[in-house]
Amino acid sequence: MAFWISQSLNALALGGLLFMLASGFSLIFGLMRVANLAHGALFMLGAYLGLAVVKAGFGFWVAAASAAVAVGLFGGVLERTLLRRLAGRTLPQVLLTLGLAFIIADACLMLWGGDPMRLPPPPELSGAVRIGDAVFPRYRLFVIGASAAVALGLWLLVERTRAGAMIRAAVDDVGMARAIGVSASTLFTAVFCLGTALAGLGGVIGGPILSVYPTLDQDMLPLALLVVILGGAGSLIGAFVGAYAIGFIYTFGQVLVPDLAYVILFLPMIAVLSVAPQGLFGRRLG
Repeated sequence: MAFWISQSLNALALGGLLFMLASGFSLIFGLMRVANLAHGALFMLGAYLGLAVVKAGFGFWVAAASAAVAVGLFGGVLERTLLRRLAGRTLPQVLLTLGLAFIIADACLMLWGGDPMRLPPPPELSGAVRIGDAVFPRYRLFVIGASAAVALGLWLLVERTRAGAMIRAAVDDVGMARAIGVSASTLFTAVFCLGTALAGLGGVIGGPILSVYPTLDQDMLPLALLVVILGGAGSLIGAFVGAYAIGFIYTFGQVLVPDLAYVILFLPMIAVLSVAPQGLFGRRLG
């Protein structure tokens, strides 16, 4: 029983991290039709920036807030100066964001070196707690709660605010949204900042669990893409369901059948796409 409790909680923690990463990716792709392949690199950049802030003597919470703001602003600059010039041109956008991912990865390697580093959790969340027969790290329980809080905050933003109504309208039909007075230019920048800020925050939150290392982006981006494909681009509910589904499949696949872990991981995506090409909760993009 302890095994199942422990691994289920690990899956929830991983699913929460994937939601922080994939929700921003999904909103950006659903609204702007931009497949931002630098999203994983921004997650890694957030982790390194958080580590640098902690090493400078500031606390974990300051590091998390600083990384989210810095990566979010960086994302806004990228959208305004580079991606906007390539609006509607899918292949150049993909090549640009892929190139940015390589540049960010090499910059992190140059600045912080190639050795894996651990981002320490805040002292108040160190140690473990007993849950039934299992002993589980207190910090991972915090990650589960924090990701749920982020999900609730995003849901309230998208479903209960005027800004959220504009986002939903633009995801459904950006041309009609423009016609009724929505400033698509400002909305695109705001959503891009929000999505990249979530990636930066996720990098810091995930640092104590995943560690911080040069290929972190390459490990996380494919999982985020799976979440978006499974849940559906532009759908917050889809990102939530997809993230936790992938979290459970990946965690238990690695533990129970490690030789077939990636086969088991990609099979649900193939099954879903065969019956729902837009994902479980996605709409046809046009």
